[in-house]
Amino acid sequence: MSKFLSDLLPGQKGVVKKVVGNSMIKRRIVDMGVVAGTVIEVQKFAPLGDPMEIKVKGFNLSLRKNEAEMIELEIA
Repeated sequence: MSKFLSDLLPGQKGVVKKVVGNSMIKRRIVDMGVVAGTVIEVQKFAPLGDPMEIKVKGFNLSLRKNEAEMIELEIA
């Protein structure tokens, strides 16, 4: 099943299928290690729901919802 990172809840995991878009934001996301095959786990959301904190390759990363909508995941 395929979902976008912005659809996951805290504690859920997925494997990156692809990062969509053609902007500088996409380049920044890829530079931070969010590439195809990487496991991502949602840690928590800020009190108002934006940004969200994720765990990628052993480190925590904060992304805005619009950035998370660019990351397509495969859910096991």
